[in-house]
Amino acid sequence: MTGEPLLHVVLHHHKAKREGSTESQRFISSAVRLRDTQLPASRCCRETSPSLCLRVQRRKMCGIWALFGSDECLSVQCTSAMKIAHRGPDAFRFENVNGFTSCCFGFHRLAIVDQLYGMQPLRVKKFPYLFLCYNGEIYNHKRLRDRFDFDYQTHMDGEILLHLYDRFGVEKMATLLDGVFAFILLDVANRKVFLGRDTYGVRPMFKLLTDDGFLAVCSEAKGLTQITHSMSEPVKITPFPPGHFEIFDLQPNGKVKSVKMDRFHCCTDEPKHAVYDSAEALGKGFALETVKANIRILFENAVRKRLMAHRRIGCLLSGGLDSSLVAATLVKLAKEQELQYPIQTFSIGAQDSPDAIAARKVAAHIGSEHHEVNFTPEEGIKALEEVIVHLESYDITTVRASVGMYLVSKFIREKTDSVVIFSGEGSDELTQGYIYFHKAPSPKAAAEDSVRLMKELYMFDVLRADRTTAAHGLELRVPFLDHRFTAYFLSLPPEMRVPKDGVEKYLLRDSFKGLNLIPDEILWRRKEAFSDGMTSAKKSWYAILQDHIESEVNDSQLEKAAKLYPHNTPTTKEGYYYRQVFEKHYPGRSDWISHYWMPRWIKATDPSARTLSIYKPDKDQ
Repeated sequence: MTGEPLLHVVLHHHKAKREGSTESQRFISSAVRLRDTQLPASRCCRETSPSLCLRVQRRKMCGIWALFGSDECLSVQCTSAMKIAHRGPDAFRFENVNGFTSCCFGFHRLAIVDQLYGMQPLRVKKFPYLFLCYNGEIYNHKRLRDRFDFDYQTHMDGEILLHLYDRFGVEKMATLLDGVFAFILLDVANRKVFLGRDTYGVRPMFKLLTDDGFLAVCSEAKGLTQITHSMSEPVKITPFPPGHFEIFDLQPNGKVKSVKMDRFHCCTDEPKHAVYDSAEALGKGFALETVKANIRILFENAVRKRLMAHRRIGCLLSGGLDSSLVAATLVKLAKEQELQYPIQTFSIGAQDSPDAIAARKVAAHIGSEHHEVNFTPEEGIKALEEVIVHLESYDITTVRASVGMYLVSKFIREKTDSVVIFSGEGSDELTQGYIYFHKAPSPKAAAEDSVRLMKELYMFDVLRADRTTAAHGLELRVPFLDHRFTAYFLSLPPEMRVPKDGVEKYLLRDSFKGLNLIPDEILWRRKEAFSDGMTSAKKSWYAILQDHIESEVNDSQLEKAAKLYPHNTPTTKEGYYYRQVFEKHYPGRSDWISHYWMPRWIKATDPSARTLSIYKPDKDQ
């Protein structure tokens, strides 16, 4: 490629971050003008066709962004890609598509697996007509590579998508992926564009599609809000549905036409990649001891496969059942695999908070290197607006819980070298952990609501966990949302999954009884919402927020809420305040969430468990 026109510029990312987005945009605009600079081949990490390529490097989650059929100059459009720079603090690449001058990819990289050849869009010599931009991890990529005898050219887990697509097509490709992912795949030979997202939407993706066929895709909606298009009216930006893929025809002018959108996996179905799983054989039938053994096998396997990383692994530890099981299993497997460092665990809370006290007990029991972040209401209130901006949501319980997770993630990024972060999201939805499940009218109704919650995770808990960690360049791992584990648990008889003896998540707790994996008092600790548990029972975080917001929103404003905000009209001053902040940054985009998260089967005016009549704190609270 010596002598070919190529833009390849190095910029220290921390400088751009320090000087602000305006400086980043000025850099991109000036860099684009350098396209015809001649650089020797040794300056590029891999062979490529003539292209526009901007690369920003820093010390060794990702952010993906792509346009198809842009009417605006790409050097102007690409400034929008910098709005998700936090997702990939290690490097940035901007590349157009040879032969389609109105199409381009943007990629922010957090280097986790292949340090050398990890830049995207990913292209390999065997498939020169394929461009792949993806965010995620494919845990079974080596197993599939060996099973189908694929000839790899990199060490990237995502390369498996190219080989599977070439052999089986996009639908079967998606069904065989065991992992979390959002992908944009371009096939210039067949003039097709494909989008896809994992079963629970653990990795985010949004799209903008105009009536005349201009398609823009991004990991976060904020990377699309300022995109220029030819439509006279605002164009909808929508979250790509989890567990689906979409196929577009690519026109010669770069515009697209959607020809198929379909689901490739549902959470209640055993995934097709299960036949290639490394987990030991499961016992047959629904005898209690068999089921409990299967739960342990699948959960441990879910944690084990997520150890795939070249960066330091840590774990969020609230002291609740879910994060404690994840942390304990992670420490156990890390020792078995002889990781060269201790697992760091992280909690956040006021000194006398139930979560902080419980997390200390768990950390001491499992032998982790524990870090405790002291939470103050003043710091939490100060972070509210930036949290809502990162979330792209105004859901009340999501905002409350996100503040603590955002601040502990900030601590991890600034004070430690852990980058891959395990967490316990998904367990409450899967195992009926919310205390309102005690009021379910029947096991069947409880089972159906569990599936509903799983399908809505991408709007609530998964959204919170992704945005708050990605905001600080961390990568999230959530073993409770492992495809095989969730499919098995949801296949169990509804009667086995309901609360028992006044204890929610009874089956999960009982499965780990007597193993000394975590302290018994933690194994049987009652459900405490993360946003509640980080403050004392005397004054909850939600009450602190409401006291602060009381002076920020007046009665007259709340009375006019229905007229101002007809969709998801806020009914409290707290809800109004969050919506006001959201609309300031994302005006007219309230349909990004379809409804507020609220408990069912019980009279509730607030999502906090501590406000429910059936809430009972643990004795030590």
